[in-house]
Amino acid sequence: MIGYYNYSVILTYIGLASAVYGMVQAMSYNPRVAILCLMVCGLCDAFDGAIARTCKRTEDEKSFGMQIDSLCDLICFGVFPAIIGYGLGIRSIGGYLCMFFYILATVIRLGYFNVQEMNRVQQEGEAKRKYYTGLPVTNVSLLIPCFILLDIFTKRSFIRLYNIALLLIGMAFLSKIKVRKLYLHGLIVVACLSSIVFFLIFRYGGNIICLPVSTTPV
Repeated sequence: MIGYYNYSVILTYIGLASAVYGMVQAMSYNPRVAILCLMVCGLCDAFDGAIARTCKRTEDEKSFGMQIDSLCDLICFGVFPAIIGYGLGIRSIGGYLCMFFYILATVIRLGYFNVQEMNRVQQEGEAKRKYYTGLPVTNVSLLIPCFILLDIFTKRSFIRLYNIALLLIGMAFLSKIKVRKLYLHGLIVVACLSSIVFFLIFRYGGNIICLPVSTTPV
């Protein structure tokens, strides 16, 4: 079989499996499980790089890992959140346009990052990156669950603004804002926060109400 097989990509593949299962649950009107699966995707992505660095790899294997990571990110953090929106009942023309823009922004963001990363490695070698330009796509694995929590606890139907949230996040992907890259201590803090959000979604996510398709606003 073609490809490169070692444990360096195992978390990436687990995240992909979680996204696929989550999309099935979203289409089956089970948003709580879908959101939890999105958070699992984020957890896998947060630590897959650390695991990959413990594996001795050839240059081809490193390049393969980068491509696989980017392709899986497109599914996990690009297509998957849009599918969640569809499962929540976003079926208007405006909603579809927001979903399309969001996925397109993800594609552009990932493609741009890959080019910049290759150039950076050529110029700086294996030096650690300090900042990202634009919001990293993996951040949606925490942003969207927090957005859903607003709907659960305020009961103000924030779900109706889900398509607008995708639009704004997509714009953040393409922006020139500087976002500091997190390493071990930062990742631990984010993991603790994510654990709290995960528990709240697990405990109270049954209160997420999918919008009736016939009344979904533009």
